[in-house]
Amino acid sequence: MSSSVPLHSVEICAGAGGLALGLESAGFSPVALVDTDEKALATLFANRPEWNLVEEDLNAFDPEHYPETYDVDLLSAGTPRVKSMATINRKDDQPERRLVQAALYLVGAVRPRAVLLENVPGLVSKDEFCEIRAEIEDELKHLGFRLFKSVLNAKDFGVPQHRPHGFFVALREPYATYFTWPTPPVEASPYVGDVLYPSMASRGWPHARAWARQAKIVAPTLVGGSDKRGGPDLGPERAKAVWEKIGINGGTLADELPGPEDGWALGGDRNDLPALTVAQTALLQGFPPSWQIAGRKTRGYRQVGQAVPPPLAEAVGRQIAAALGAAASGSQPPHSAR
Repeated sequence: MSSSVPLHSVEICAGAGGLALGLESAGFSPVALVDTDEKALATLFANRPEWNLVEEDLNAFDPEHYPETYDVDLLSAGTPRVKSMATINRKDDQPERRLVQAALYLVGAVRPRAVLLENVPGLVSKDEFCEIRAEIEDELKHLGFRLFKSVLNAKDFGVPQHRPHGFFVALREPYATYFTWPTPPVEASPYVGDVLYPSMASRGWPHARAWARQAKIVAPTLVGGSDKRGGPDLGPERAKAVWEKIGINGGTLADELPGPEDGWALGGDRNDLPALTVAQTALLQGFPPSWQIAGRKTRGYRQVGQAVPPPLAEAVGRQIAAALGAAASGSQPPHSAR
């Protein structure tokens, strides 16, 4: 399996495509992407109409009906955020855990060479997640994989947002011998003002340059809200306070970018400040400007807030691709592989 040979993947809980887009940049071509959210599927179709989209509940997904998913190089999943043991027994929290279990079942059925599971950082190391973490570890080891786990922050990989993600990577032998986690590049992450200035200035807002100079920060974590609760805002009050300090109303999202008639004054009422659009929040997640998000504000922002930033997904994906390729070529394993 050299770098000239295409790598194939199947992705479950694909959402707005952040994980799939990053993996595509890392060299993986998806044979199928599975999700139940019609707006997320509309987002994927709008941007990659050639991708094979499957609208089906993961708990009912049977790979026998999709033979192209068998024996792929990678099975990837960004399942909905699991809850800690303190809340796991709440009735409305059980589906998240069942989806993780369904993902593990598919690993055994599809038999990929590598697995990438993404979820909350606490799932990797915190005691309150020990039960479900042990379930993941035991099942993957039982299936013949060697497991690697880490928490990586998107801000260390070129995303202007403080956003930690928990990752489980599992590979069969001999591929596992060659896997190492990505090393953050030396370049500092861009600031919010750097990333959003072109859009802020696009409609002639006279304060765009002054705002961008003020916005020399890495953004707080964007929270899109779950399917059952949450609305179109930029997160809890502490996050909104950070946004207000750089002149953004974090309590809502805007329908359009600020224009020539819009003012801007720090220290005034939050409601007098411009708000970000869904497209701008996607930029802060590391999506390219051309990536279209389907749906109105709440549904669109929910997709953005739940996504894996593509640059972070690409960094992890490149390490998986490198391990698969190195094993096939018989390269010397790195000393740091563990």
